[in-house]
Amino acid sequence: MHERFRFKNKNEIIQKALDLGFELPFSDDISPLLVPASVEGITIPNRLVVQPMEGYDSEPDGSPSVLTRRRYLRYACGGSGIIWFEAVSVSADGCSNPKQLRIGLNNVSSFASLNDEIRQNAGQLGIRPFLVIQLTHSGRYSKPEGKPKPLVASRNKILDKVVPYILTDDDLKRIQDQYVVAAKAAASSGFDAIDLKACHGYLMIELLAAKSRQKSIYGGEDPADRFRFILETIERIEAEAPGIIVTTRLNISDRYQGGFGVDLKGQPDFTEPLLLVEELKKRGMRFMNLSMGSPYFNPYVSRPFDNPLPGQPVPEEHPLEGVIKMIKGTSIFQKRFPEIYFVGSAYSYLRQFAPNVGAAVIKNRDASFMGLGRSSFAYPSLPLDLIKNGKADPSKVCTTCSGCTRLIRNLSPGGCVIRDREIYGHELKKLIADGK
Repeated sequence: MHERFRFKNKNEIIQKALDLGFELPFSDDISPLLVPASVEGITIPNRLVVQPMEGYDSEPDGSPSVLTRRRYLRYACGGSGIIWFEAVSVSADGCSNPKQLRIGLNNVSSFASLNDEIRQNAGQLGIRPFLVIQLTHSGRYSKPEGKPKPLVASRNKILDKVVPYILTDDDLKRIQDQYVVAAKAAASSGFDAIDLKACHGYLMIELLAAKSRQKSIYGGEDPADRFRFILETIERIEAEAPGIIVTTRLNISDRYQGGFGVDLKGQPDFTEPLLLVEELKKRGMRFMNLSMGSPYFNPYVSRPFDNPLPGQPVPEEHPLEGVIKMIKGTSIFQKRFPEIYFVGSAYSYLRQFAPNVGAAVIKNRDASFMGLGRSSFAYPSLPLDLIKNGKADPSKVCTTCSGCTRLIRNLSPGGCVIRDREIYGHELKKLIADGK
C-alpha cells in the first residue's frame, strides 16, 4: 500500500520497514559517508554523489546555458565528492528533448569552462570533486524536436506507443562513432570519467535486452551479441581517447517484460547483469553506478515518491519497498564484486534520514557511494551540512512531490519547485496555467 512520508523520527521509519517485512539499514554515525576513496589514482573526498538529473535547459547547440551553469555551481558549492553530470546526448537525433545537453568537438570550450568553474568553486571548500559525464542516445525516448521519434533496438509490446524505427547494424555503428567523438570531446573538456548510460529505457540498455533482434551482431538470444555494442564502445573509447576513465550507469533490472535483468514475468533476474559486470571487470572497470526501472514506465522503482504525476496511478508498492529493493539489489553486486566501487540509488524518499541509511549501507559494504538525484536538485548543500553538523536539515530536503519530474515531462527546465521556488516554482505555475 502506497503511503506519503510521515515519519517524524528514526524509530517510526525503521518500524514501518519491519511492518513491510524488511529491515532498513540505519546508522546514527554518518562518518562512513565522509571517508575518501581512490578511483584509478584520483582521490574522491567523500562518498556522496550528485546523481544525473536532466535540466532541459541547454543552449540551442547543446552547450550549457546560464541556468545549467547555475545548477552545477550550486552542486560545486555543496561539497559532494562526485558530480555525475546529467545525460548528455552524443547526437541531435538521439536527444530526449530540444534542450538536452549535447557534446561534440564544436562545444568543448563551453563544457571545459563549466568544469573549470566547478573546480574553482569547490576548491574554495578544499574539495576537488570527481566529474563524470553521462553520454547517451535516447533511443526509444528520442524527442529532438519535442515530439516522439523513437529509434529502437527491437520492438517491445509493452513500451511501443507508435511504430518505431528499428535501428540497423549500420545505424548502430554510426551511433558508436558518435559516442567516440563525444568521448574525445569529454576528455578534452576536463571530465574525469565517461559514463555510457545503460539504464532507464534508453538505447544501450535496450540493446542489452534485444533478444528479438534478428540477423544482427548486436542482438539475439546470445548475451555475448547483446553485450557487444557497449563492450565495443568501451574498447574504442579507451583506444581513441586514452587516459579518461570509462564507466556506466547500469540498470540491474528494468522490472518490466522484455527488459534487461528480468524473468519472463518481468521480475528481477540478475543472471545476465552479473554476467555483464563480470565482462566489465575483465576490461578493468572498477567504478559503476547502479539503478533499476524506468522513469517512463515504472518511476516508483528508482524514484519512490509521495505524489505521482498528474493522471498517473498511485503505485501499489510502498515507497520504502522501492528503497529497500534498490539497496538489496546493489548489495548483491557489491558483495559479488568487492573490488568495484558501486554507487547506490533511490535514497531521496528518505528525506533527512537518507544519510543515516546511506552510511549504514556503506558501513555494511552493501554499496560504496550514496547517490542523490532529486535531493540534489532540492538540497545541493547536504554534504556540507553533514560535514559541519553531522546531520541533514529537514527544512531543506526533497519532498518527493514529483514537481521536478512534471517540469521535465513537459519539456520545461528541471529543478526543485519547493526549495528553488523562485525559478522552478514559477515554471510549474506556467504549466498549471496551461493545464499541464
